[in-house]
Amino acid sequence: MKKFLAALAFLPLAAAVSTHASEAGYRLDHAPIDSTDLLSLQAGARTFVNYCLNCHGAQYMRYNRLTDLGLTESQIRDNLILTDAKVGDTMKVALTLKDGKAMFGAAPPDLSVIGRSRSADWLYTYLRTFYRDPKSPTGWNNAAFPLVAMPHALWSLQGERGLVVVAGKNHGPAEYRWSQISAGTQSTVQYDTTVRDLVNFLVYVGEPAANDRKRIGIVVLFALLILFVFAYLLKKEYWKDVK
Repeated sequence: MKKFLAALAFLPLAAAVSTHASEAGYRLDHAPIDSTDLLSLQAGARTFVNYCLNCHGAQYMRYNRLTDLGLTESQIRDNLILTDAKVGDTMKVALTLKDGKAMFGAAPPDLSVIGRSRSADWLYTYLRTFYRDPKSPTGWNNAAFPLVAMPHALWSLQGERGLVVVAGKNHGPAEYRWSQISAGTQSTVQYDTTVRDLVNFLVYVGEPAANDRKRIGIVVLFALLILFVFAYLLKKEYWKDVK
């Protein structure tokens, strides 16, 4: 029983440690996202439809739900729908699983809940750690997700980078040495902001009602606290004559 309880106590610590490193051991960076920043979410939606929606869908998200981000349906129709889809349609792609697997070796996953399954930190690190790899079928690899089948969709923004991994001394952590092969259209700060906005949007897509849920939860807890006070006073009144 003591070992079982000790294992339960260790689980939260193990979960916390696992969030700091990817599967490859590459240390994850903190994603500075803000679910209440509507401008960031709008920018992330724009990046998503322009760079991600060609291969990755978000089949559980409807375009008209983006009105929650402060956009009108006409703005969504004119700026975020690049196909013949309607505002009430879900964010699907024409690429089939079969074609995706034939093109990339693995079908591009749907991104509806990628923010919840992978975490914001993982996505933020992943999208910023692509590098050129001539041994890869696509010519790209990723420090956070080695042997990834996906090419670098945002390479024109970030530019091309190289990576040399040096083994750590005395079994210590490996050293990652980055180099810039060619420049992109954005500076490092601008690219990090673009990725931040995109990750912010992907996390929003995973649970569009998250902010409302949190607000309602706070109200409910406050109401329960008030009811607890009245219940405690009632309990004292009821038991005051009982000895």
